[in-house]
Amino acid sequence: MSTPTPVPARTAKQDRSALLGAMFLMATSAIGPGFITQTTNFTVQLGAAFAFAILASVVVDICVQLNVWRVIGVSGLRASALGNRVLPGVGVLLSVLVFAGGLVFNIGNTAGGGLGINATFGLDPTIGGVITAVIAIAVFLSRRAGIAMDRIVVVLGALMILLTLYVAIVSQPPVGQALKNMVLPEKVDFFIITTLIGGTVGGYITYAGAHRMIDAGVHGPESIRQISRSSAMGVVITGLMRFLLFLAIFGVVAGGAQLVGENLAAKAFGIAAGELGLRLFGVILWAASITSVIGSAYTSISFITRPTTAPRTRSLLTCLFIAVSAAIFVLVGQTPSALLIFAGAFNGLILPIGFAVILWVAWRRRDLLHGYRYPRWLLALGVLAWLLTLYFGYNSLAGISALWK
Repeated sequence: MSTPTPVPARTAKQDRSALLGAMFLMATSAIGPGFITQTTNFTVQLGAAFAFAILASVVVDICVQLNVWRVIGVSGLRASALGNRVLPGVGVLLSVLVFAGGLVFNIGNTAGGGLGINATFGLDPTIGGVITAVIAIAVFLSRRAGIAMDRIVVVLGALMILLTLYVAIVSQPPVGQALKNMVLPEKVDFFIITTLIGGTVGGYITYAGAHRMIDAGVHGPESIRQISRSSAMGVVITGLMRFLLFLAIFGVVAGGAQLVGENLAAKAFGIAAGELGLRLFGVILWAASITSVIGSAYTSISFITRPTTAPRTRSLLTCLFIAVSAAIFVLVGQTPSALLIFAGAFNGLILPIGFAVILWVAWRRRDLLHGYRYPRWLLALGVLAWLLTLYFGYNSLAGISALWK
């Protein structure tokens, strides 16, 4: 009998690379085209008061992602598997909801890619969306799709932050007014907060980084420090990008510019930095879009496949998912901005179900956590966030109805 070839142990460098990719996959999935479009539209509506909505979404984001990463990371199980362990059938329901929500959201991601290419090169948004989908498919058709995915989200994520920082500086926003409204808002709009939460931690976005982390081989109680640090850093990156983008748009709005019509964000960047600002916006929006297309496709497929599924099969299914999303985008006939806002609100309705599974495992299923004693303070924060998602989800129902009347 032949002796099986031993599997080489993972190195610290491999773990760091995997966690960096997972961290940026979570962040860039959250910083998608929906958030960019929403930020512009909602800043025009609320002005400085939008800072409070950003803060609220960041707080909920932190509470959700710290719990999701820790439970999935320590257990080493995907969210769908955890759901079925908690109650047979729950994981299946969650998979259906996340897959359907991911498809809706990916149509919006593809639309965002079209808007980005339109702002950069002047091409028709439909053609730009198709180009975005083709490039994303090429990533998953590469021989080392996982590594290619990790690298592209890290590079494009860093690029988005740097370019947005530049525009935020040149637009000269009244930072003091924004900071004041962050804690003492002149107006609070719960539908806007719900939409932001749905667009940053709703649906597939909740699990993007955590699923990538365990698929890359980083999991178990022994990895708890790496898991906690990476999840926190992912939230920091997301929050930084949110605030920089808000400041860039707010500087234009506070300066008295009237933003009307379609693609308001492109107009705002053009006013802030001229022709260069318009092109930079196109690059930022396209980078946000293609990384979100990649994150949506990868995570949605992870819910309908098993860890034992052949990598080639997963890649082909992921490519098919992207192609279907692009085809629907071409045929749907809905304006990109409305589609992106709807997608965020829809995913906000999914969040309470999946997060309830995570919290139940943290509270009652220590066996699934390999005996790990879950921090009670973290569980308490998670419960508070979950209660908020229930309330926000209820409010988003009325918002969705009003949006599509």
